[in-house]
Amino acid sequence: MATLLNQLMRLTTIVADTGDINAIARLRPRDATTNPSLILKAATQPAYATLLSAAGEDRTESLALRLDRVLVAFGAEILKHIDGRVSTEVDARLSFDTRATIEKARRLTALYRARGIDRARVLIKIASTWEGIRAAETLEREGIHCNMTLLFSPGQAQACADAGATLISPFVGRIYDWHKKAAGAQWDEALNAGVNDPGVRSVRTIYERLKGGRYATEIMGASFRNTGQVLALAGCDLMTISPEFLDQLAATEGSLEAALTPPSTQSERRPLTEVAFRRELNDDAMATEKLAEGIRIFATDTVKLEQLIDARLRQAA
Repeated sequence: MATLLNQLMRLTTIVADTGDINAIARLRPRDATTNPSLILKAATQPAYATLLSAAGEDRTESLALRLDRVLVAFGAEILKHIDGRVSTEVDARLSFDTRATIEKARRLTALYRARGIDRARVLIKIASTWEGIRAAETLEREGIHCNMTLLFSPGQAQACADAGATLISPFVGRIYDWHKKAAGAQWDEALNAGVNDPGVRSVRTIYERLKGGRYATEIMGASFRNTGQVLALAGCDLMTISPEFLDQLAATEGSLEAALTPPSTQSERRPLTEVAFRRELNDDAMATEKLAEGIRIFATDTVKLEQLIDARLRQAA
C-alpha cells in the first residue's frame, strides 16, 4: 500500500514550510515557503552562517537592504533544491503601507534577478491587510507574483482573489489555536477534529467561495498543527507542510481520497469594497486578532534577524 504522502502528492501540490535548506534538499518538494520566523531559526544554525555574509560589508548601506540580501540568499539557495517557486516575505512592519510594500517587493525581485533568477520562480509574501492587497494588485499587473499570507477569513481571501493575487495562504493551525483557546476547558479535541476542525472548516469555506467564483487564485493551506488537518484538506491546490509532518505522512500507509473538489456550479462574483472588507474583518474576532498578532510576531522576528545580521557584521569587522 502506498504511503499517505505519496497519495497526497497525487491530489495536492506539496510545499515545504521551512527555512532548513537541508530538509528541503532531502524532501524535494515542488515549492518552498519562508517567513521571518523560519529564516531567523535557520540563520542561527551554524550550517547556514555563511548565508549571512550576503548582507555584505558596506556598513553605509541600510540594515533593511542588508536584510533583503540575506532573505534572497536563503531563497536562492532553496531554489537550487526545488523545481518550483520560493516565497520570500515583505517586512511585516510595512503591512499598512501600500507604497512601501510595493517598493520592497520590487527590490526583492531585483535582487533575485541580479542572481539570475527569473521572477516566475519567486512569490512575494504580503500580509492580507487592505493595504497589502492593494499592493499585490499593482505588483501582479507588473508581473510580480504574490503569496498573500496571514489570511484567516473568507473576506480576506476574496479580496485577494479580486485583486488578482497568484496565491493565498489561509492559516489552518492559527485558526485552530484561537478557537481552542477561546473554548478553554469546554474544548473537545475529538469533536473538533477532521472536517470539524475550525481551521479546516475555514479553508473549505474559502475553497468553495473562490472555486465557485472561478477565480484563478491558488489556495494553499498553511500552518498545520497535525497531520489530521492536512488529510482533511486533501485536494486543496497546494499545502505548505513542515518537514516533521511530511516525514510522518511518508512513514504511514493508508488510503486517501480527495476531501476538496471544485463545485460544479458557478456562483456570481461580487467584488468586496473596502468598507465591506473592513466590516467583515472587524466582525470576525478571530481573524482580526490573529492578523494583528501575526504581524507583530513577524515584525519582532524581523528585528531579531536584523540584529543577528548586524552582530555578525560587527564580528567580521
